[in-house]
Amino acid sequence: MKIILKKDVQGLGYKDDVLTVKDGYGRNYLLPQGFAVLATEHAVKQLNEELKQRAHKLAKIKADAESKALKFEGVKLTIPVKVSESGTTYGSVGPAQIAEELVKRGLEVETKNVELKPVKELGNFVAVLRLHKEVAVEVPFTVVADAVKAEEAPAFEEEPKAEEAPTMEDEIEDFIESKTEANEATEE
Repeated sequence: MKIILKKDVQGLGYKDDVLTVKDGYGRNYLLPQGFAVLATEHAVKQLNEELKQRAHKLAKIKADAESKALKFEGVKLTIPVKVSESGTTYGSVGPAQIAEELVKRGLEVETKNVELKPVKELGNFVAVLRLHKEVAVEVPFTVVADAVKAEEAPAFEEEPKAEEAPTMEDEIEDFIESKTEANEATEE
C-alpha cells in the first residue's frame, strides 16, 4: 500500500514522504490515526505542487537545523550514574538524561529528537540528535560512576540529618499526654 505521511512517524518516515507499507499497518493504524493518506495519483500531484510552493520554506528550515547542528560540534557529555559495588548501574541512561545534560550547557534539544538505546553500563557511547530529516548530529558521552563526579564537584557542608521518625510507643505516649492535658483543661 502506498501512502503519504501527514506527520512524522518515528521509525517510519517524515511528513510528506511517499512510502510503501504493509496493507494492514496502513489500513489499521496509519490511516485511522491520521498519520497518513493513500497515495493516489491526485494526492501525489497535489503533494508535489505543495512541495514546490514550500521549497524555499523547507530550505530555510533545513538551514536553521544545520546552523543549530554547528552548536553541537565538540560537545562531549559526562553523565554520572549511581553504581553498585560490583560496577553495575542502577537504572539506565536514556534520551531524557542526554537532553537534560545538553540543556544544562545551554543547548536546547527535545527528548524526542535524541536517538539512543538505553545504556546500562559505564563507558563511552554516542547519541544521535535528529534536528531535521536530513540533519543529524552525533554527540559523544561518557557514563561514569557517581563517585567520580562527586570528587570533581566542590565540597559542600553536610546537611543536617533529618530527625528520626517517631516509633509507635512515642506516638502512643504523645496521644495519652494530649488526652490527659485535654481532660485536665476541661476539669478546670
